[in-house]
Amino acid sequence: MALLKTISGIRGTIGGNPGENLTPVDVVECTAGLGIWLKRRNGIQKIVVGRDGRISGSIISQLAINTLLSMGIDVIDLGFSTTPTVEMMVTKLQTGAGIIFTASHNPKEWNALKFLNQDGEFISSNDGQEIIDIINAGSLTFADVDHLGQYSKYEGAIEDHISQILQYKHVNINTIKSANLHVIVDCINSTGSIALPPLLDALGVKYTLINADDYGNFAHNPEPLPKHLEHLSATVVSENAHLGISVDPDVDRLAFVCEDGSMFGEEYTLVAVADYILSREKGNTVSNLSSTRALADVTHKYGGHYSASAVGEVNVVNEMKLTNAIIGGEGNGGIIVPDLHYGRDALAGIAIFLSLLAERKLSMTALKATYPAYEIIKDKLELTPDLDLEKIFANIKTTFANEKINEIDGLKVDFAEGWVHMRKSNTEPIVRIYCEAADVATAQSLIQKVKAVI
Repeated sequence: MALLKTISGIRGTIGGNPGENLTPVDVVECTAGLGIWLKRRNGIQKIVVGRDGRISGSIISQLAINTLLSMGIDVIDLGFSTTPTVEMMVTKLQTGAGIIFTASHNPKEWNALKFLNQDGEFISSNDGQEIIDIINAGSLTFADVDHLGQYSKYEGAIEDHISQILQYKHVNINTIKSANLHVIVDCINSTGSIALPPLLDALGVKYTLINADDYGNFAHNPEPLPKHLEHLSATVVSENAHLGISVDPDVDRLAFVCEDGSMFGEEYTLVAVADYILSREKGNTVSNLSSTRALADVTHKYGGHYSASAVGEVNVVNEMKLTNAIIGGEGNGGIIVPDLHYGRDALAGIAIFLSLLAERKLSMTALKATYPAYEIIKDKLELTPDLDLEKIFANIKTTFANEKINEIDGLKVDFAEGWVHMRKSNTEPIVRIYCEAADVATAQSLIQKVKAVI
């Protein structure tokens, strides 16, 4: 059981004791912290909220909504929604902030409150720290009965979101329709089952949904990794579909399965989408330090500039703005298209990817073969009290002093044959260890080389 208060919001497991898990007390305190932060800005005293399909979603959202109303802040409730939809609605509905109730890829016992600024982007580290300081100070203030906030619902958010995607210049609706594609969609028992059908209908794509009901009782671990997508893979083969689509519970991460049941690779979601966009428009790209080198290879092929940021959507977005990137994201299947909004968006990623697949008239396996081949291994260590991460990093730096070292986010060691990146997770009490090389054996060898120092 855990509770993580970070600069991007609050995340924890349901039940247990306040301060140790995500309890009603913690939800109220943290929501009130955001409310005070908003009031200090003297801007629009209105917040838009939405949630994924988690079992605890109704309880968490109602606690937060009523806290905001009690502070005199108006609330627009989208109900069941997706993370990118809420992000886009902040600006459309002209609110001062947003909250998404989702623990993204975490298992069902987790939930979270993710905070957005008035631009519909995740709050900055400075703003996040200010909210944490407000929470820790415990000086919360609420409105009197004559100055309570107003509650309203907005029903058309997903339709508005899809409408914007369909108008995006790199979505080729007619080409997709002419391809007569059949896809299998793993909705992971959450709001993907609401958002994906109208998008695919508009694109003229035949689809079969799996894990579309029983919200919150995830049919498998919701992180879209190969070991969790066996049912999707088997269904693609048995239904003779062109591809499989996997999203996480809040629909900001995207992974594909090939027609033969093999994994396209969540790292290559961004690579393929960038390939298509860069083939039509010259520009720069950004991904984080834990993402594949293949994006840099593709970017350089089209004459663009590639930059790497620290891990975390807000860091990728900041680097994209700095370098004027036209496409960016993360190797976890997160696509960021700034012409739509600065946030990971699986719905946009699907529409662009299907445009690529339809236009090039290739099978999924044939398309994957056109990209530089790298293998990434994603390992982890439990973050226990006796794990001295600072000392571990110091030892690794000393051992591999002759290699290229990057300390922007954790510690990344670039070897000639690949790289190893270690960093403390923002979403779980673990240390992530990612490694990439030309083949699995080399990647495993590099990870073991670094683990030997630990």
